[in-house]
Amino acid sequence: MRARLVLAAVLSAALVVPAAGVSASSRDLSAYAGLGTWLDIFAGKSAWSRPGREVADIRRDGARTLYIETGNYKQTVDLMRQRALGRFVDDAHAAGLRVVAWYLPSFANLARDERRALAAIRFRSPGGRRFDGFALDIEATVVRGLPLRNRRLIQLSARLRSDVGPGYALGAITPSPVGMSSYYWPNIPYRTLTRYYDVFLPMAYSTLKGIRGSTATLAYLAATVRAIRTSAGNPRIPIHLIGGLGHQMGSGETTGFMRAIKASRPLGYSLYALPATRRAAWSALRSGR
Repeated sequence: MRARLVLAAVLSAALVVPAAGVSASSRDLSAYAGLGTWLDIFAGKSAWSRPGREVADIRRDGARTLYIETGNYKQTVDLMRQRALGRFVDDAHAAGLRVVAWYLPSFANLARDERRALAAIRFRSPGGRRFDGFALDIEATVVRGLPLRNRRLIQLSARLRSDVGPGYALGAITPSPVGMSSYYWPNIPYRTLTRYYDVFLPMAYSTLKGIRGSTATLAYLAATVRAIRTSAGNPRIPIHLIGGLGHQMGSGETTGFMRAIKASRPLGYSLYALPATRRAAWSALRSGR
């Protein structure tokens, strides 16, 4: 019982102490803006072995930011492929691109999750450069009980905000609150998370819901943006909309995605992931830049 009371007190303190000192509006969110693309640790060897070529392709295709996974809770090291990470950061910056790191925590071991997130945030390339931002991938269901999982999420978020200070822009990658979260992670506490994160990056994978065609895709993605803004209590909360799995997006779905961008006006947008995005999709994505 005493342990529960201590935990409740810590959590309550985290909830009432603002992330403050610097208002969220003064933080630089440019790394999350515009067209982006994603690279995870499971991408093929060719993608990770040639950072310079990948960066050149990204620049040619019109993306402004590469979101790159530095690891997840299942790995044995804090940072995966450190040499390649450094090359991506240096080559991307030389090409005028931004690089945002992301990490998938379990919420079962907060000390490990915090350490691995900070390893990405504090990483320096051989050229002495850092990532331009960091986003926490909020999706693991290792902690089965939803109330406990939410408490762990808020605790880790509060720790990271304290670690990086008030001037650093943090992103939160979340399941879409339309459809996905109803069974996957219901009632994500968006309003509370706005104390710690500046940008929400919803995994609004319309393709996983079997949604096809321009009109249906538009409706689903626009509803995702509205739901987050409503839950966050802020109609202007910055959102980077991840509209679907690139290899499953046909012309109709991509058109619907771009219509959603025009209608909802998010801060940024992308498809998942870099190796899976088709040439035709890139042409359509550039049109909304």
